[in-house]
Amino acid sequence: MRSRKETDKGTVYVIDDDVNVRNGLARLLRSAGRNVESFPAAQDFLDNVAGDGIGCILLDVSMPGMSGPELHDQLRARGGNLPVVYLTGHGTVSIGVQAMRQGAFDFLEKPVDEAALLSVVKAAIAHREHASVEEARLIEIRGRISQLSPREREVMDHVIKGRLNKQIAGDLGIGVKTVKVHRGRVMQKMAVRSVAQLVHLCDALGVGRPDTPS
Repeated sequence: MRSRKETDKGTVYVIDDDVNVRNGLARLLRSAGRNVESFPAAQDFLDNVAGDGIGCILLDVSMPGMSGPELHDQLRARGGNLPVVYLTGHGTVSIGVQAMRQGAFDFLEKPVDEAALLSVVKAAIAHREHASVEEARLIEIRGRISQLSPREREVMDHVIKGRLNKQIAGDLGIGVKTVKVHRGRVMQKMAVRSVAQLVHLCDALGVGRPDTPS
C-alpha cells in the first residue's frame, strides 16, 4: 500500500461510481486549491489509501459492490480517522441519521451546492488537523510515561491523587527520602515543574482515574 504524500492542505478523497460526478467534484475542489484523489469504487480506495493523515473523504452512499456505509465500517475497524462526508442522490432522513450515527462528519444531497460543499470540506479538514495535533500530543505523553520505572509509576499514581510524600512512603513501604528521589525523577521524565502540570498531562490520558485503566 502506498503512503500518502503529506501536504499542509491535506487531501480530499472522492469516492463515487459516477464518473461525471467524480470528475466534477475533483475539478471544483482543485479550483479551490485542494489536493484531490478520486476512486470509482470503495475497494479501490481501500487498496490504495491507508485512511489516515490529514484530509477528508467525500463518499457516495450507493455504489455497486461495497456501499459507502460498508466502506465506512471497514475504515473504522482498521482505525481510519479521516472525516467522512456522505454524498447521495437518494437522500432520505433515515440514511442521513444512520450516517451521522456512524460518525459521519456531514451528509449532503446531490446535486451538491458548491459553496456548501467547499465549506464542509474546509471544516472537515480543519477538524482533522486539530485532532491530529491532539493525537500527537497524547503520543508524546505516553512516551514520557513509558520512560518511568515501575516504582516511579507507582509514586506518580499516588502524587496525582494528592498524596503527600509521607503518605506515599507509608503506602509503598519505603522511606520518605526515597519517595522524594522517585518523585523528582518523575517530574524530570514527565517534563513538568508542578504537580498541577503533572495532573493535567495524566488527565489527558485518563491516567489515575478510578474508572479508566492506566
